[in-house]
Amino acid sequence: MTVVAVVAGVLLLGAAGLTSYRVLAGPSTLDRIVGIDSLTAIAAAGLAVWAAYSDDATVVPAIVALSLVGFLGSAAVSRFRVRDDR
Repeated sequence: MTVVAVVAGVLLLGAAGLTSYRVLAGPSTLDRIVGIDSLTAIAAAGLAVWAAYSDDATVVPAIVALSLVGFLGSAAVSRFRVRDDR
């Protein structure tokens, strides 16, 4: 189980690094919005890996709350987003 948790953690860390680059270097606000939404999903997945590794179910409400905040935040931003002028 430890090897699986370490591999999952390394893959999530790599995904977070690549996504952070997209957030910082994204040419448009839509790229940044999608990147932040992806970072929220990666954080929820990281918490899920930690919950599975430690057999601790107390972080499950935090995973649900983070998922809801990510969904509602991206839905609200996409609703009121203004086009980028090029």
